[in-house]
Amino acid sequence: MNETQRQSLLGAIAISSGAAGVGNITPQQRADAFANLEQFKTHPGRVSACVEMIGCGSLQIDCGSGNAPLDVTVPGKLYALGVIQEFLKVGYNGLNESDRGQLRASIVLAARQLAMPVNGSVTKMSDSTRILAVKIAALLADLALREFPQRWQTFVSDLFSPLSNGGIWCEAGTDAGSNTTGVKICLECLKLLTEDCTDSDYNARISTARRNDILLGMNEMSKLILPPLFELLSKQYGDVSNANSTLSAMNQYLASNGRTVAQMTSDEREQYEQQINIRDSAGGMVANVLGTLEKFCQSMPLDWMFKVENGIDFVTALLHLLKEDVASIQVLSVACLQQLSMRKLDQSQWLRLVSSLPPALFEASSVSAQRAIERGIEPNSIDMLVEQLEFHRSLSKMGSTLVSAHLAHITSDKDISSGSGAKFDAVSSYLQLLSEMTTHPSGVVCGSQINTWVGLLRDPAIVKTKVLSPHLGRVLTSYMNHMVKIRWQDVWEQGHPYAALIDASWDDEEEYNDWQGNLRSKTSQLFRSISNTEPEIAVTAIHSKICMLLNAHCNGEPRDQLDPKTNELTPHSTACLQLEGATQPLDNILQGLPPWSVDDGNYDDKRNRIRSTIRPQLSELANMIVSWNPIDIWLKFRRTTLLEALKHYWKYEPSTLPTGVDSLLLYLSVKDNPPRERLSEDIIGLRKKCGVSLVAVSKVVPSLLVPWLTQLSGRAKTLLTAGGLSPINEMHLYEFLSCVATAVENPVERSTFIADVLANSIRSIESPNIQSGIQSTESLLSFMGIAQATNPACLTDRDFVKKVTRDFSSLFSSFNQLLSVGKRCHSAAKKRPNGGLPLQNLSPILDESMKNFPDEGPVSINDLAINDPFIPLWPKLLPTLLQVLDVTLRVWHPEFQATLLRDNIQRYALAISDDEAYLAMKHESSVGGVFGKGGTAGSIISGTDRRDMNLSPKWSGWFNELRNNCFQLLGLLCSQRVIYAPEMSSLFPRLVSIITNKEHLRSMEHRHFNQCLKQFIEIMMLTCPATLYQSYLTAILGPIFEHIQFRFQCSWGPILGTGGLLVDSTKPLYSNDCAYAANHLASGGVESWLVSYYARGGLFVGDLDCVTGEAMVEKTRVELTRTFSDMIQTVLALKGGWALVLANKAREEQAVKKNDPSILASGPKSQISVTSGPTNADGTKRTSVQLHLDARKMLRIDKLCHFLLLENEQIAGYLVLTMIQCLQYPDAYTCRRCTRIVHRILETVAWVDRYTELLGYRLLSSAVKAIITEPKWMVGIEWDMINIVRDIYGRLVLGQYYLPGGQGPGLQQARDSSNSARFEQTKVVDKPLLGGGILQTPSEFPRRVLLEIGIIQNDIMLLENNLMENRSAKDQKEALRDLLRVASDKMGQDGILERARKDESLLQQRTRMPEVQPLPEKLVTYSMVKKVEEENPGLGLADGPWHGNLF
Repeated sequence: MNETQRQSLLGAIAISSGAAGVGNITPQQRADAFANLEQFKTHPGRVSACVEMIGCGSLQIDCGSGNAPLDVTVPGKLYALGVIQEFLKVGYNGLNESDRGQLRASIVLAARQLAMPVNGSVTKMSDSTRILAVKIAALLADLALREFPQRWQTFVSDLFSPLSNGGIWCEAGTDAGSNTTGVKICLECLKLLTEDCTDSDYNARISTARRNDILLGMNEMSKLILPPLFELLSKQYGDVSNANSTLSAMNQYLASNGRTVAQMTSDEREQYEQQINIRDSAGGMVANVLGTLEKFCQSMPLDWMFKVENGIDFVTALLHLLKEDVASIQVLSVACLQQLSMRKLDQSQWLRLVSSLPPALFEASSVSAQRAIERGIEPNSIDMLVEQLEFHRSLSKMGSTLVSAHLAHITSDKDISSGSGAKFDAVSSYLQLLSEMTTHPSGVVCGSQINTWVGLLRDPAIVKTKVLSPHLGRVLTSYMNHMVKIRWQDVWEQGHPYAALIDASWDDEEEYNDWQGNLRSKTSQLFRSISNTEPEIAVTAIHSKICMLLNAHCNGEPRDQLDPKTNELTPHSTACLQLEGATQPLDNILQGLPPWSVDDGNYDDKRNRIRSTIRPQLSELANMIVSWNPIDIWLKFRRTTLLEALKHYWKYEPSTLPTGVDSLLLYLSVKDNPPRERLSEDIIGLRKKCGVSLVAVSKVVPSLLVPWLTQLSGRAKTLLTAGGLSPINEMHLYEFLSCVATAVENPVERSTFIADVLANSIRSIESPNIQSGIQSTESLLSFMGIAQATNPACLTDRDFVKKVTRDFSSLFSSFNQLLSVGKRCHSAAKKRPNGGLPLQNLSPILDESMKNFPDEGPVSINDLAINDPFIPLWPKLLPTLLQVLDVTLRVWHPEFQATLLRDNIQRYALAISDDEAYLAMKHESSVGGVFGKGGTAGSIISGTDRRDMNLSPKWSGWFNELRNNCFQLLGLLCSQRVIYAPEMSSLFPRLVSIITNKEHLRSMEHRHFNQCLKQFIEIMMLTCPATLYQSYLTAILGPIFEHIQFRFQCSWGPILGTGGLLVDSTKPLYSNDCAYAANHLASGGVESWLVSYYARGGLFVGDLDCVTGEAMVEKTRVELTRTFSDMIQTVLALKGGWALVLANKAREEQAVKKNDPSILASGPKSQISVTSGPTNADGTKRTSVQLHLDARKMLRIDKLCHFLLLENEQIAGYLVLTMIQCLQYPDAYTCRRCTRIVHRILETVAWVDRYTELLGYRLLSSAVKAIITEPKWMVGIEWDMINIVRDIYGRLVLGQYYLPGGQGPGLQQARDSSNSARFEQTKVVDKPLLGGGILQTPSEFPRRVLLEIGIIQNDIMLLENNLMENRSAKDQKEALRDLLRVASDKMGQDGILERARKDESLLQQRTRMPEVQPLPEKLVTYSMVKKVEEENPGLGLADGPWHGNLF
């Protein structure tokens, strides 16, 4: 490059970088400059030119005679370094050894030039120099990645030799001085090199062999790296200490003369500022060293930090630096210790930290206090707490990590377990330190430790030691204090005593609320664990807390934050906040108490002593809460929550239970004072909470309330007949009574009481008003005020709105009450000794040979009612339920939609609700729900929502509630097995005619159909007795599955570019488009309309914005396929309760095989078992009756799979076709689950000839297409899809079968001895859960599929030979991947979906090469030679192979 070209390049650099002195630049000149710079990057001689530029002391542009040259040294060298860095990625490997050496030397020379002091003076590094230094350090690290240690053996000496010896480092025995730049380049280079070699993403950039060579080289050279670092750290910290001492002496001198810093003379100020500069400069260098050491602590050998040799001891240095706050040195020291604490330390290393940290922190605290006193500040003042918050927070996190990551050192050490000795004292002192940290006023400090304390308490071995008990009281008190919500208004107004500290701890109120919500969820386990481990400590703490609060705030004192209208307390009042903060600890502590601490059993002296202390405190506590009678509404609300928490205590001591329940019943009818026409929101909230609390209490202690059942029933009737209760209050009351009633022992009395409780609901749905309102769809529209909407004025008429609302509430509330009580009764029935089975006497030993059971068939209502008192009500309820469902579904029929959509108001009966629109989008917690700021209230019908006195926004919610209730009641009908009772056989055809009605199925929106699948169809398949599949499931599943296949095809067609509709057709229906949609329905016909109807999910979103509307369509589409795939998974025992049965069976087989019964008493490895005795595979307790229940489920698992796939052509055909379709839909959730279902299908039917074309061609084609087209949505599930290809090919072509789910090696079947063209069938052909069967005569369909995608016949034969010779799952799947990559490479972009990038592609995984390749030279270090010599005396390295193990 000649001088003219050089000047032109520098001019372009000056223009593009905006260098000072360039003058006015036109846009064209700037564009030309950028173009020239980009063109230069492709110039063949660019590297040599850049090397020359880097080697120059300065880069200047000649501005002509008489003008000073323009200096562009920094931007020029930055550009040159950038060009070289890019060259390293693409062309460096092509350089010869000489060129590589010259390039390295030039970069090192550039670093030395930058590090050279100017005229020997100490100058502060400028911003431009800093940027250039970072760039050079990055380039040095990149070169080291490619060269060190084999080719660049002088790397360490080039960096850590002093400048006088040709290096970059500072002179030995001195501080950085004028060579700050060189030292920082070295530190940054080491930091980047360590990061690149140990980062979790290293495989994407650096080969494993190269990474190992570098790390091995660094470890070999550690004796040349670590001493200079330690020496620099010591010297710089000494400078910091000396400067601090000098500054302290100066301050004392000024104070002794009655002067301040502001009153210094000019000479004094100059000296003072000189010391500050020295301190800050040295502190900054210490911070840089610590930044590099942090990476060493994170990834390099632990001996680098822990080994003490020749006076080098980094751990002691880090502990010593905890007391220095200059340049955040103490925070950076904690960061280094944090990295060490996360490593796998041996016990000696761990104990060293545990025993050294408390005295080190005590010294740091003393220094900090002294420093504060010298500044005239109180050591524990708010200013100091704010100043040290980051240090305290990181210290708390590090301290807790050191314990939680090494719990095994506590449990495995006998000295610690014994409760005495030096090790025990060290651990106990350390835990005391942690517990004292939890008392910090800022919640973020103690919040960092929550996981550690929970982990300690969950470990039974640690709990048995004495190491935790002394500290739990302090920990419990600290976390209880942080349960109290901070009133953020006090922080804004600086009224809170710790306002400045709180403001520094959280950015805003939203972040604080998120933090506290997370803390509360975690402390639940903490409180329960402390209570279970040390009940005396827990009860004493909560007793003291509650007593203090009630004494201080029983009347709302100090009565602040009052409502100006009522002069009553608000949720933000101090009394309410304090009491609210005590509710969760009380509930968790009472729940966690071990039974021996409160019951009347006989125990040892220690437990009896603890119980004698606990019970009086709990009795006093319960009496205080029960006898407290506040006047303010919000204090009543707080009392309600405290009463609810007492339910755990009432299990053992119910003397105050009647009074407590009576108080809750009293609050259920509380009114405003003075009375108002409409109840206030506070009163409504209080009533709701009381109802919830009543139900919660009745679920825990129902048997204790049975003696008062008559009184409770009378009290409930009084409340119901008095009126004024909201529907939800009535529902709570019914649930409360039903929970108590389920505890009645006599079945007849139970049924009679439940019938009496629900008599009003039954009478309501049988009333003439409701029966006439549900007689037809037209009458239902009139009943809900929709038909009258032709006169818009009536929709806002107060009397009319109240009448319609009252009528609908009567219908819906009745159904809702019946549903709630029915669910409670069914749940209680399953908890009975017989597990809800309609057999009162179950044999204690189960006969495994039984293939049927007396209750696996029709069971009469009378027999079912013995367990479930709700069942006798079904003959009265079901006819009305079916009629309501029928007329509700008819509203969406095309003829009604065409009519309603044309009307400007009636159309909104078909719309989604504001609540559904809200759920379609992700919202921040600050939005405040549907009606909050940013909510969706009023978005469907502009300007009005369901809270207004207007009927139109209520209709959509009403229809949702009604339809949802109907499907849930049908699901309950199946769960309770009433549908299969002989007495209900006359109503079953009516049910079938409604559910399978073609117009009903076609007209339902996706969201409606989802409800039907989840709440009814899935439950029916799971609960139907195996003997009744043909008579009950056939009639329903056939039409359902046929319709699902059509619905899915139309819904996903526009997304896949099939079916003739564009992607725009997936937009929802808006108000402005209703007339067009109605006309399309009338003129285009129903069939054409259905296709577009399904494309938009059937959604009409009113006036909703486009973004939310389209999100709603997407949500309903994916939910539809996900719901269906989840349902099929559940009924094929791939998830849910049936899958647990199979997991339990597998554990039993494993226990027998290993002769280890303890397997049956252990839960999953991810959980700590808290139960004794037999457990399920998910860790829950296994009951004796579960053996009987599981036997029936096993029978259904076998029979239902056979029924769905082999007994009915309509069901099986459409089910399999739908699964094949689902593999193509761009939804990873659905696809992943469908792969599991497909394996079960193959295991069940692969041996059946009539399935061969469906599986071998259609299914395989879909799977292969999904793999070779590599759609982006499928990234992460490619192996699942390849496993399907393997399963199909093995079973249909190769005579191989596999373990369930396509797992394990291919199990090869032999050829049939009588016909070599056939394989012998497997012995488990009729047992899909054991692997299933194969197709005996190999099919040509799979080969045909491979030929169609471009695989030649010879490659197919090679593949088959490979699959038969190498039958391991890994080998077979990799062989298929390699073959399919060939087909993928021949394809371009296929379809409208985005294709995965090469770095995401599984098929291209083997073709991807790391950016940094391994070097051909074998690494041989001095340590390797010495090791070989020690192991083989007299044998040199070249005399035999060396097998090294890097780590």
